[in-house]
Amino acid sequence: MPRLVVVSNRLADPRKTAAGGLAVALRQALEASGGLWFGWSGRITENGTPGEGEVTRQQAGAVQLVTVDLSREDHNSYYERYSNGVLWPVFHYRLDLADFDANGIAGYRRVNQMFAHKLKALLRPDDLIWVHDYHLIPLAAELRAMGCTQRMGFFLHIPLPPPLMLAALPEHDWLVRSLFAYDLVGLQSETDVTHLTRYAAAELGAEAAGAHGWRAFGKTLQVRAFPIGIDVDEFQALAKGRDAQDMYEQLRRDYARRRLLVGVERLDYSKGLPQRLKTFRTLLQNYPENQGSATLIQIASPSRESVDAYAALRTELESLSGAINSEYGELDWMPLRYIHRNVARKRLPGMYRAAAVALVTPLRDGMNLVAKEYVASQDPQDPGVLVLSRFAGAAEQMAEALLVNPYDTARTAEAIQRALQMPLAERQQRHQALLARIRTHDVHWWRESFLNALQQIQTSEDKA
Repeated sequence: MPRLVVVSNRLADPRKTAAGGLAVALRQALEASGGLWFGWSGRITENGTPGEGEVTRQQAGAVQLVTVDLSREDHNSYYERYSNGVLWPVFHYRLDLADFDANGIAGYRRVNQMFAHKLKALLRPDDLIWVHDYHLIPLAAELRAMGCTQRMGFFLHIPLPPPLMLAALPEHDWLVRSLFAYDLVGLQSETDVTHLTRYAAAELGAEAAGAHGWRAFGKTLQVRAFPIGIDVDEFQALAKGRDAQDMYEQLRRDYARRRLLVGVERLDYSKGLPQRLKTFRTLLQNYPENQGSATLIQIASPSRESVDAYAALRTELESLSGAINSEYGELDWMPLRYIHRNVARKRLPGMYRAAAVALVTPLRDGMNLVAKEYVASQDPQDPGVLVLSRFAGAAEQMAEALLVNPYDTARTAEAIQRALQMPLAERQQRHQALLARIRTHDVHWWRESFLNALQQIQTSEDKA
């Protein structure tokens, strides 16, 4: 097996269980190949020179972690202004929130060039390179320009917008053309694949070449959907831990006379949180039997607190939650528990298991693993019901959930009412099908499917 080289904006020690989903997913392959993980250190040098950064190496078992510092100017332009100020909103269909005048694209290119320069010195001829997410779209093009011929794959963790929306990006043709420097591009859903291939055909003149191939600029690119999953066994083991059990028992005790609904997200405009709270208010209004009974616990973890759009979103949510509680609350019942802070991951399975309904209703999401974690947490004998936005990537895999349009608050409230009243036999049937699918297409399937597909692609070097 060739050495696996993973490149992402941030990285983590794969030996630590709290390192995050990507680290869990990549740990086995990195350790088996004595791999290398490369990315930003998270450190900002206030007086650093743009396009330069100090490299730090650390050994984590069999895996080498290599990080690069960013100057303040590079961080602001590459990370804040372009990656998060332009690409994030556009890729989530929010052109209105993209700051096209921020002029961060020069820094975005500069940091990708720096990453390529620093990484090239560490590479072996037969390395397998896997680049992750929207921060590093042009990295392969920079490496190719430096003479690198290794197999390179790219995975986009967020959604890809339709062609016309993608074309709203300044220099969109340069950005998407750079994807053709990869051998394989993986996306979360078949919808995303359709968006990319339609763009490539219409804007770049690409032509279909086989089942998954697209030919342009003298290069054939494979484009496929690899929906990311969770480690079901790991999450179910977490559910058996003391923290999760304590959370479950506490919620069952405190809400013994209530029906719990739960939502867990980062505070982000893509998650549809204002629409969700308005839907919950509609549920109480249209189905008054839920008054005094249904309680929604909404976790909205802090995210990018200094950005105006997020500050405005927080203010709106606090106003909505206060209005709902003042309108419908009683002395012994508060309909909405809005919590703006992080909840430890090891406690979440207990919260999920105590909830009769999970609301996973983003306006747009690449996948959304909360939906899969909720299913994995349930008691098969008495499972809860997943209410899932059709605009989450997970909807393509999870048809047995109650799929909703989060913009339609009345119909979504109707679906929640159906979930609260669903007979046990139907709940069991839906849960069984969902659990089987997320177990089959888990995070290990995702990793192996992508890496196998990348290794099987014939490069120009293979054909020579």
